[in-house]
Amino acid sequence: MLRATRIVHRTADGVRIPGTWRHAFIRNGGRYHLTDLFIYADGLIDCWELVTLEEFAAKLRSQWVATSFEEGADASAYGLVSWKLGAPQSWLTPELLLAEVRDTIDQLNERPDSTDRCLAAVDAYLADRTEEKRALARAAYHAIPESQRLYALGDMDHRDEPLRALLEGTGEEYAYGLAYFEERAREADAPAEREEPRPAAVQLYQSGVGVREGEAPGKVALRNDYPAPIEVDGVLYPSVAHAHCALSVADPAVRPAIAAASGGYAARTLADEAGLRTDWTRVRAGVMAELLRAKFARHPDLAAVLLATGDASLIYDDMSSDFFGDNGGRGRNWAGRLLELVRAELCLQGQPRDAAPGGAATMGE
Repeated sequence: MLRATRIVHRTADGVRIPGTWRHAFIRNGGRYHLTDLFIYADGLIDCWELVTLEEFAAKLRSQWVATSFEEGADASAYGLVSWKLGAPQSWLTPELLLAEVRDTIDQLNERPDSTDRCLAAVDAYLADRTEEKRALARAAYHAIPESQRLYALGDMDHRDEPLRALLEGTGEEYAYGLAYFEERAREADAPAEREEPRPAAVQLYQSGVGVREGEAPGKVALRNDYPAPIEVDGVLYPSVAHAHCALSVADPAVRPAIAAASGGYAARTLADEAGLRTDWTRVRAGVMAELLRAKFARHPDLAAVLLATGDASLIYDDMSSDFFGDNGGRGRNWAGRLLELVRAELCLQGQPRDAAPGGAATMGE
């Protein structure tokens, strides 16, 4: 068992006792039963009955809590399956499982466990490099359950090799262990890099998108139904929403009517009535990306609005589409994500993306 992260509890005399659990086998009536072993902060263990740590040790010695298995024995997981054991192997011993449970009780009580005690002893040795303190640190290392020693340093690239080298090695091996811990100390003392604060998300609510004459466009200009004309395949559309709806239909003859629609809602209604092209769900995000690129290439003032959002997340509401809209966390927010993509492209190039003349876009059928 590593750290006690599977939290459970029991109540005793009205007091909530925190605990954790792990899988184990109980041997009863000649059969091995896969079950849950519950370990509590007050030192009691539930192995089909609540027992003290000393009683649990006796259960291990008697193999009531099994750590070894006979070939051909019956085993079961209640309500799931039963089987016969063939060539069973176990890396646990009664002593190892008992040591792991002792560590778990320490962790539940937020006390230093065997790993913590070992690392404290190593620190003491590094501060005063006497053979006596090295011997104490070595003994503390061997007190860690063997199954847990690999994780003692929290470094799975090196595992516990530096510990063994420092505490048991000589010559070059000892020098390697010492260098590892000296580097580890330097990294711990180094000033932590300041994490840049995450910018507040920009919410693009679904609402009226008009602006008064002479008024500078705000973030409402980032919405697809904002009146920012773009040209696609020689047709001028009043907004990205109009163009996207027009390109979604199976019959191109309907597109001029969609381009003339009074607003985004009316354009969607016409597109829905006309019927969608068969590949629409596969290409709709790509089409939207190209239309957004055309919009911000044709309208540099709106590109400036987009760039002004920095690297904030853009949360786009679109109640007609859970694909393009975030919609209170229910949708996939592809409209917002594509705006972020186009913003990154504008930043990369230092200017609005080149498009067809006049901010026109060309879409293949």
